[in-house]
Amino acid sequence: MSATSRVTGSGSIASFHLVRYADRGAMRHMAFDRPVLRGTGGLLFWRLLGTGRGTSMSLGADLRRWALFAVWREEAALAEFLAGSAIAARWRQEAAESWHVRLVPLSSRGRWGGTDPFATAPSGSGRSGTGPAGTGVPGPGPVGSGLSGTSPAGTGSTGIEQVAAGVARTPGGAVAGPAPAQGSGRPAGAGGAVAVLTRAAIRPSRLAAFYRSVPGVDRDLAAQDGCLASVGIGEWPLARQATFSLWRDAGAVRAFAYRRPAHRRVVERVRAENWYSEELFARFTPYASEGTWDGTDPLGG
Repeated sequence: MSATSRVTGSGSIASFHLVRYADRGAMRHMAFDRPVLRGTGGLLFWRLLGTGRGTSMSLGADLRRWALFAVWREEAALAEFLAGSAIAARWRQEAAESWHVRLVPLSSRGRWGGTDPFATAPSGSGRSGTGPAGTGVPGPGPVGSGLSGTSPAGTGSTGIEQVAAGVARTPGGAVAGPAPAQGSGRPAGAGGAVAVLTRAAIRPSRLAAFYRSVPGVDRDLAAQDGCLASVGIGEWPLARQATFSLWRDAGAVRAFAYRRPAHRRVVERVRAENWYSEELFARFTPYASEGTWDGTDPLGG
């Protein structure tokens, strides 16, 4: 997909997994899980990601908490992974806490490592196989928080604004989304919670400006009614940052994007000063969440 695209006719789904371990030795899984994921059938795109500490946008990483974002050819492929993969088995056996959610892709804009994560893979392929996107090797540039765990991508960037601008509305005002597959249990996407993924590669010359902008946007996010949860994620320290966030509805996303002053100022600077070399903004309908995130399921209420 180029520009802002809707993903309404595909059977593919995405998933997000947030896993906290008891000790920092969990970092080794970032290396050992890669070969397993490369050989996973039906996995079209994936990224293993570090996270920030709590909900803070600071530069500190949480070395006990890690994330996986994945795109699957179909829901059955994800179900098979969760039931039979050694990675999922370790989550169940060793994680101190874990939270998992399935995501219906609604719209996206941009690239991740030069690839559209939501493009249809070649027929018969278990994954895209086209460079970094198919292998999970970090590409040339994202917006989120690398292993540093900072997460300004979804807050201190144009990300939320771009996603908000792509929120389609039905004549009745509900969020437009794909119809559920017959018997799939998927939500129709008409209203309700929205998940947002923002990611970008920050140009080295813009790193200082980017991180100076984070505290104000962080305060805006904390004060924004309708943000259910947010976490900073990323592949590389400092320069490749991302944010995964959950919102009560599309209206809450738009309110943060357009009405919070610190965020608006950052949006203007991002455009004027060309902060990013690559960016991706995507919106989803979340469903079938399982487990807890900081002690609760943010979608459970």
